[in-house]
Amino acid sequence: MIGIDLAKAVFQVHGALRTGEAQFRKKLTRKQFPAFMAQQEPSMVTFEACGSAHFWAREMDALVHEVKLIAPQYVRPFVKRQKNDAADAEALVIAARQPEMRFVEPKTVEQQSYAAVFRGRERLVHQRTADMNALRALLYEHGYVFPVGMSHLNRMTALVQDKTVHLHALIREECLDLLVQSHRHDAFCGAVDCNVEPAPSGLEFLLPVRRQVLPDASQRQQRHDV
Repeated sequence: MIGIDLAKAVFQVHGALRTGEAQFRKKLTRKQFPAFMAQQEPSMVTFEACGSAHFWAREMDALVHEVKLIAPQYVRPFVKRQKNDAADAEALVIAARQPEMRFVEPKTVEQQSYAAVFRGRERLVHQRTADMNALRALLYEHGYVFPVGMSHLNRMTALVQDKTVHLHALIREECLDLLVQSHRHDAFCGAVDCNVEPAPSGLEFLLPVRRQVLPDASQRQQRHDV
């Protein structure tokens, strides 16, 4: 059994028999680690389910090792002494020997990719909501009230672009900046929903000209009617 404490630069490796006797303790650089593991007999290899663990699980699986991932909260009780990389690696081996231990299923590249896209869309939605709230609050401070919801972005866009509306030049500039960001985030969210990656040539909203960023009312209504 081999317990591995992952890191960005130096990996701590603890090898032991299934009965618990330690066989080796090593510190390996990121470059040394794959070569070292390739030289080992097929073994049970244990990682904490943390950053890069799924990548290394796939790498170890390709070397015919049996890979087990354990959630960090299940490893912590088996740290015998002061917490450090060597103690964590040893605790992984001890934890993996427990008959009732729960393991995390390693993710495939496709699963990780879809999860990354989902998290990215969540981030865009939060950013879009923050921009909308800031825009709504800014207009409210100057006498223009709009209900909550993306469906009112069209009305706010029309108001800000209307030169006859009494808004100070600096306020209008700030509103336009918020509208640019809102439309940009909305366009990316729409692309993710359709499972279509926007082509670089079509990213008009990344250009510095605001008129290219802000769609007209009919286009915006069509997006929400779909």
